[in-house]
Amino acid sequence: MSDGLTKSQARNIFYGGSIFFFVVFAGLTAHSHIYALGTSTNNDKLTESVERGKRVWEKHACVNCHTILGEGAYFAPEVGNVFFRYGGREDPAGAKEAIKTWMQSQPSGIEGRRQMPQFHLSEQELNDLADFFEWVAHINTQNWPPNDAG
Repeated sequence: MSDGLTKSQARNIFYGGSIFFFVVFAGLTAHSHIYALGTSTNNDKLTESVERGKRVWEKHACVNCHTILGEGAYFAPEVGNVFFRYGGREDPAGAKEAIKTWMQSQPSGIEGRRQMPQFHLSEQELNDLADFFEWVAHINTQNWPPNDAG
């Protein structure tokens, strides 16, 4: 018996390993798609207002300073749970108003704090952005971010 692999043994190991890992990859891909179908996003609450709010978010490049569900810059707070931080679980309308008021009061001018610019958003844009934050807050993020402060 030889000490090394024959050409056919090496070929069989290569093909067998390739097929094995392809099957594992396909299974994990299918699992993630099946899992995501009913558990991650709240498609039933996706409205035109939420879509417009997302466009406001993109138009003003908010992701250049903020993170949303962990994606973006870490200069300013996470906004994926800002709706709940402003009391959205108990009083959704009050949380939306608080978010809009906070946006209108920027920059705060507090010494030593990072300042958010004033974007001069219209009432419609503020409503849409608040609706977008509410929608994002209800995505099943599997407890991300790990703390309420963002």
